Amino acid sequence: MERRGYGKHPDEPLAPLDFDEDALPISVKAELRGVPSDVAHIIEGHLVAAAEALEEDPKLAHEHAQAALRRAARLPVLREVAAETAYAAGEYSSALNDYRALRRMTGNDNLLPVMADCERALGRPQAALKLIREAEEGGPLSSSQQVELVLVKAGARQDLGQEAEARRLLHAAVQSVQASDEAKARLYYGYAEMLLASGDTAGAKSYFASAEELDASELLDAADRLAELSAGPADGADEGADEKIDDQDDQDDKDVQK
Repeated sequence: MERRGYGKHPDEPLAPLDFDEDALPISVKAELRGVPSDVAHIIEGHLVAAAEALEEDPKLAHEHAQAALRRAARLPVLREVAAETAYAAGEYSSALNDYRALRRMTGNDNLLPVMADCERALGRPQAALKLIREAEEGGPLSSSQQVELVLVKAGARQDLGQEAEARRLLHAAVQSVQASDEAKARLYYGYAEMLLASGDTAGAKSYFASAEELDASELLDAADRLAELSAGPADGADEGADEKIDDQDDQDDKDVQK
C-alpha cells in the first residue's frame, strides 16, 4: 500500500495514500463530513491502517488512531478508536483518558465496565469498584456488558485479596447468565481461571472446555489452556483439593440463594 507522510507529529506513522474506502463504516464517514476533504482523507487512511494493524500490532494501531485524533479531536468516533486501540495495546492510562472524554461527549454509561477494567489494570481496584457501583446504579446494560462488569468486579475483589467473594460473584453469574455465546465464553473462561487458582483443576477443565465450545471466533486461548491442563498430573492427584472446592461451591450456592 502506497503511503505518504502527511503527519503533523514527527513520530506518527505514515498515512496510507490509497485504501479501500468501503472498509470504513457509514457512521464514520458521516462524522467526517464537517472536516475538510483533504484532512478527512488523511484521517480515513489512518483509521483503515489502525484497523488493519490492530490484531498483529496494537501499538502501531494506536499510533495511527492518535494521528487521526490529532486532526479532529472533537469527533467521538476518533476518540473511541483511540481508546480502543490504547486498550488493546495495554496503554491503560491513555485508554482511560480517552474513554472519559468519550463519555463526556456522548453521555454513554455503557463505557463504565471498560473504564473500570482500565482502573483495575492500573492497580486501582477501589477506583474500579467505584465505577462498577456507578454502572450498577445507572441505566440498563446489555447482557454482554453485564458479563464484562461481573468479570471486572470479581477481578477487583481478587486484587483486594477477597478470593471467596470473587469466586462467589463468578459462580452466581455462571448459574444465571443469559448472554451471547461470546460473552458466555468469556465468563466461563474467567471462572475457569478462578477455579484453577483455587486448586480445582477438574472444575477448571470443565469450564475451559465450555468456553472453547462457545468461542466460535477463537478469541480466547481456552483450547490451549485445556491442553496444558490435560497434559498435567492425573485427575486423581487433585481429588482432595476438588472435594474442598465442591464443599466451597455448595456454600457459594447457598450464598447466591440468600
